[in-house]
Amino acid sequence: MIPRYSRPDMVAIWSPESKFRIWYEIEAHACDAMADLGVIPRENAEAVWKAKDVEFDVARIDEIEAVTKHDVIAFLTHLSEHVGSEEARFVHQGMTSSDVLDTCFNVQLTRAADLLIADLEGLLAALKRRAIEHKDTVRIGRSHGIHAEPTTMGLTFARFYAEMDRNLSRMRDARAEIATGAISGAVGTFANVDPRVEEHVCDQLGLVPEPISTQVIPRDRHAAFFATLGIIASSIENVAIEIRHMQRTEVLEGAEFFSMGQKGSSAMPHKKNPILTENLTGLARMVRAAVIPAMENVALWHERDISHSSVERMIGPDATITLDFALARLTGVIDKMLIFPENMLENMNKFPGLVMSQRVLLALTQAGVSREDAYAMVQRNALKVWEHRTDFKEELLADADVTAALSPEEIEEKFDLGYHTKHVDTIFARVFGE
Repeated sequence: MIPRYSRPDMVAIWSPESKFRIWYEIEAHACDAMADLGVIPRENAEAVWKAKDVEFDVARIDEIEAVTKHDVIAFLTHLSEHVGSEEARFVHQGMTSSDVLDTCFNVQLTRAADLLIADLEGLLAALKRRAIEHKDTVRIGRSHGIHAEPTTMGLTFARFYAEMDRNLSRMRDARAEIATGAISGAVGTFANVDPRVEEHVCDQLGLVPEPISTQVIPRDRHAAFFATLGIIASSIENVAIEIRHMQRTEVLEGAEFFSMGQKGSSAMPHKKNPILTENLTGLARMVRAAVIPAMENVALWHERDISHSSVERMIGPDATITLDFALARLTGVIDKMLIFPENMLENMNKFPGLVMSQRVLLALTQAGVSREDAYAMVQRNALKVWEHRTDFKEELLADADVTAALSPEEIEEKFDLGYHTKHVDTIFARVFGE
């Protein structure tokens, strides 16, 4: 992933140095288990740990791989250069490359999941704070981009909180599902490696043994993991789209923070563009781009092929690094987001009283007017407001059919803004708890 959209902790998980360190730990722990079982001499297992403080030479491993055309063999050759050929002769005993590659990949995905879980927890804290801050800040709700009925900015933040809270649960589930390892040998039968070796290695790496692994860990686990990343990315875009709408000049109900010295346009000095949330929309597309390849990786030939390998070398780092960056960026946007309550009220009253049409419709039906007639009475007055920017309440008071069913006091009562916010506390209790 390019540095522009990367954060160091997530990048470090996918560095060659980290990968080779995990490979080494897999091999060393396997040697320990085999020594305990009497399969290899204890002194050979202990000799492997002589490399525990070694910084593996990535360039040297690449040099060896240029000859061997096999990355695991290149690493094992380099390891023997540090441990000694005789001491290292039992390394990888009974194992196959996928035992190392798949177990390492799942360790990396598990560590990436831990960072993403922390990112989501940070985002949830920001959303909750802003939701409470603006619990009673009234704004117009929209459907199809058109004014609907009043809501509050706090409910908007709470809605996003609830969605991200579901994503946190999904991410925790995805972490649990991907946290498996396999040290089962060629075609997964344990013919040349005792299952207790697998149990020991997994225990040391914080994994659980894969129940049945053929020669690879089943890729439906990975498909579920990357699908979860894709869902989280879509939720990020969901929030970003709302903020982008709010920052439009004609709306301006909220906006990204604009820092001192920031420039919005190379040509127009007046511009304040929603660049961060537009960027998040783009990053969400890139994370979702990993989902279909991950699902296509599920179907492999027989006990193993490597059609999934090239895909995972790309989507593993790219999707997790991008999502980590996007979650952190969105948290920053929410934390510093500017809210303009006055503009919210002004927008809601752009067509005076119009957003109360349903209350009037319901009142007319309760007063004995058929729904068809009531709808026609309300709509004809609403259309006058659309066309002439008149006051909806005044139009209703001037309509003889309406006043025949409702008194002026009853009509006036239907324009109480508090009617629409009376259950905000109930919703907050459902989202955030009592």
